[in-house]
Amino acid sequence: MKRTLGTCYYPEHWPEQMWQADAARMVDTGLTWVRIGEFAWSRLEPTPGDLQFDWLDRAIDVLGAAGLKVILGTPTATPPKWVVDKHPDMLAVDANGHPRKFGSRRHYCFSHQGYRDECRRIVTLLAERYGANPHIAAWQTDNEYGCHDTTVSYSDAACREFRNWLAQKYQSPDALNRAWGNVFWSMEYTDFDQIDLPNLTVTEANPSHHLDFLRFSSDQVVSFNRLQTDILRKHTDAPLIHNYMGRVLDFDHFDVGADLDIASWDSYPIGFLSDRLEATDDHKTRFLRQGDPDMQAFHHDLYRAVGRGRWWIMEQQLGPVNWAPYNPAPLPVMARLWAWEAFAHGSEAVCYFRWRQAPFAQEQMHAGLLRPDNEPAPALAEARQVADEIETLPDTGTATADVALIFDYPSAWAWQVQPQGADFDYFRLTFAFYKALRVNGLNIDILPSTTADLSTYKLVLAPGILSLPDALITALTQFDGTAILGPRTNTKTPNLSIPTPLGPNIPCLDARITHTESIPPSADIPLENGRMVHWFEHLEGAADVALKTKTGAAAMVRNSGLHYLAGWPDPDTLTDIIKTACAREGISTHTLTDGLRLRNTATHRFIFNYAPDAAKWGDTDIPAAGVHWEPLV
Repeated sequence: MKRTLGTCYYPEHWPEQMWQADAARMVDTGLTWVRIGEFAWSRLEPTPGDLQFDWLDRAIDVLGAAGLKVILGTPTATPPKWVVDKHPDMLAVDANGHPRKFGSRRHYCFSHQGYRDECRRIVTLLAERYGANPHIAAWQTDNEYGCHDTTVSYSDAACREFRNWLAQKYQSPDALNRAWGNVFWSMEYTDFDQIDLPNLTVTEANPSHHLDFLRFSSDQVVSFNRLQTDILRKHTDAPLIHNYMGRVLDFDHFDVGADLDIASWDSYPIGFLSDRLEATDDHKTRFLRQGDPDMQAFHHDLYRAVGRGRWWIMEQQLGPVNWAPYNPAPLPVMARLWAWEAFAHGSEAVCYFRWRQAPFAQEQMHAGLLRPDNEPAPALAEARQVADEIETLPDTGTATADVALIFDYPSAWAWQVQPQGADFDYFRLTFAFYKALRVNGLNIDILPSTTADLSTYKLVLAPGILSLPDALITALTQFDGTAILGPRTNTKTPNLSIPTPLGPNIPCLDARITHTESIPPSADIPLENGRMVHWFEHLEGAADVALKTKTGAAAMVRNSGLHYLAGWPDPDTLTDIIKTACAREGISTHTLTDGLRLRNTATHRFIFNYAPDAAKWGDTDIPAAGVHWEPLV
């Protein structure tokens, strides 16, 4: 695998006489890729049918002639005003019934058939014109599905399509009533056209209704993306990509990824630390200019799975952003560390966002490789350094991990609908398990819940999975290593009801959850060695007890290597549980200091220091915000 660098460029933002110099400067910086076009619809078609592709032809020719590979984005994330005027009901509607108006971006409802027709037309025109262009080496569909809470829409169009979706799934209102338990509170329907969307109800909507609506909303993203990929496949052999985001779980990325060749994501470590992560004030202060030590790695591993081994960074933060509550600048050389961490996790490309900082509009405070006055920004030299280092370090490949973490988007929706505790969140739970693995110095593979073969792993973790598919249950019961399920895994039916027999209902594991507690931040459940926080399940059954509370209640039970963890351990307890499991399976662990993280490739070990001060790895000094690699013996 040849590692490469790139950037995101907007030729429509700059005078045409600047394009050639920009392209030459990109090449001189060591960049290979340049992404363009994803927001350019108003310049491509300023009025209906008035196609203005000549400027894009010239931009592609200039960039390609300089030796750059072009990623062309479809412009469907930003429909121009005339499209909205033509289809005024295409706007997404929020849960309070308010339309998401024109004047920003992502102002469309995935379910609107008129807007889908407009997308089909513009994507077809682009594909016909550029599908065989030798400079177009990849395509990006749309931009950041789900950004700004735009997956779910409560529009009339969504209501119509949801009723059709339900009719196809359940076939009859009686079957739907049974699946949802609509006898409760006299919620029974006699016709699918009676069913409304689960918003603006007096109190919470029926949880099965709500979960099905979130499933439907995810399916709408999948079909919208497939509309575009089906067109592009007819005209190009170039790989198709979408740029996902950090901690956006409201559609199933595995399902979208099935129609793509490469998964990419937009990595903003400092913005995410401020905006998307539960952490103490001390933690956020310590990593203020570096980002959380595990947040980027988690998404690298997730999107490697979504891309079935092929993944990129489409947008990499390199300076202050404009959208977080607070926007400090990174420490010097963080842009280098972030790039190398992505490469160590198997990324084929890291594209910096953006080439030049825009002096206008919403993102004018978002830094680029160049300042608005065309002078170098601090990260330009770091990009050049990474490009030079790529030439000196041979291909290190990727390495299959000993440890797998099962990740399931529908489980995130289920616990959003019925958290049962104000701080129970699926991402937060799975990320806690991931952090505990990383603190132990482990490589991790993230797997979807559709996985049916675990034979290459020694340790498998499956926290918070709503309902285990039969194939995964079979794989777990046949697994020769250590598997730790729970909390909350296999405790509900796919329709979010309590099953009989009671969960976790795992073959070979005699354990049942009799009742559940959610624990406020001011309390915990003391264990014989450690404590449970947020969540605790009371078990009965004859399974061997592997971990007890101080009062003698079962906190984790097992049958041979198959374990069920009946609560949410605090970080230290979870780290110890994983260390014990690794010792059982002969997996080497390392107790890492705060901020120090490892990633092994096929040939090298990479050591990353996220801390704002120097650290030691053996006899090697790792500077603050530093990265070091060494051959594996």
